[in-house]
Amino acid sequence: MAPVLVVQNTKSGGPGRVGDWLREAGLALEGLRPYEGEALPETLNGRPLVVLGGGFLPDDDERAPWLPATRRLVAQALDGGTPVLGICLGGQLLAHVAGGRVRGNHGRPEYGSTRIRLRPEAAEDPLLHGLGATVPAIERHVDQITELPPGAAWLASTEACPHQAFRVGERAWGVQFHPEAEAGRIAGWDDEPLARNGFDRDRLHAAAVAEGGAAVAAWSEVTRRFARVCATMP
Repeated sequence: MAPVLVVQNTKSGGPGRVGDWLREAGLALEGLRPYEGEALPETLNGRPLVVLGGGFLPDDDERAPWLPATRRLVAQALDGGTPVLGICLGGQLLAHVAGGRVRGNHGRPEYGSTRIRLRPEAAEDPLLHGLGATVPAIERHVDQITELPPGAAWLASTEACPHQAFRVGERAWGVQFHPEAEAGRIAGWDDEPLARNGFDRDRLHAAAVAEGGAAVAAWSEVTRRFARVCATMP
């Protein structure tokens, strides 16, 4: 099958363990780094799409001039029923393209390992079914989706950020959290913005380490399920 096209938006925002899990499931990845000047393709040509995170809003075209091309690829995927996984900014961008709303510096910031609450709709979702009531995942955001696209399936929430996971159509998923991030990444986060928002980096790191096993068990399975969706495309 065609490789998965992975759009990376910042130098530090690679696919991490999600990329590892996709490869373990037998998929090839085609990574693009438009922030380094690499051009995005005009068309997907049947390639599944993963859009990663970054410190931008979905329409922050002045600071991230590749975002219009990324939005076009997401729109193509939605029109053609091509599998999409949007992570953090990628999830916000999926919501934006499909008709939802995203606001910058909105609500209470979330950092570190956070309990994601699965909604009843997740029980029937191809990726999120059977995970249990809550699953830990690493968060790092100050922006959030304030309104899901029309007709989207609302799959998961937290108290601080209601729209943590959703599905548009049958094969496009967006998440606000970072299933690709390992606990060790937190040890390298800048102290200053964390302290400004009332967080202690060492405590965040320790909590993420403690919940790392549960996070790996859940998100590796979700990634394998996404790989199966990709593999069953005609």
